[in-house]
Amino acid sequence: MNYILSALLLLLCLVFILEMYHSLKRSSTSWHLIETYRDDLQNKQLIDEIYAYCQKDWKLRRIIKANEVTPADIEKIYQKLLKWGNFHKGHRFVPITSFFYVNTLDYLVKHKNDEAKTLTMHCMNALHI
Repeated sequence: MNYILSALLLLLCLVFILEMYHSLKRSSTSWHLIETYRDDLQNKQLIDEIYAYCQKDWKLRRIIKANEVTPADIEKIYQKLLKWGNFHKGHRFVPITSFFYVNTLDYLVKHKNDEAKTLTMHCMNALHI
């Protein structure tokens, strides 16, 4: 019985470490993009980098594939978020950070035709801004 509990505890610790690594990598990439494009928000390379990250991340890739998201969709959503969320709070910037979290990305791609204010407000609430 002790072996089973020890194995479960070890497995739980491993899952925790992997999730923390994933979270730190996501935050690092998001912050890097925010800092890189802070003064060049209309740079098309930003959209390509966001899309590339979403394709590499195993959680976000599922959403991208399931909803057949293209870089043009990312661009459309980004421009809407930029209209109402063009401000920084801490290490967060709604038009960029929103694409790096499962719940916000899923909402954005499913509601990409909604009004800009609605999309931005939902992301601001999800990101606690």
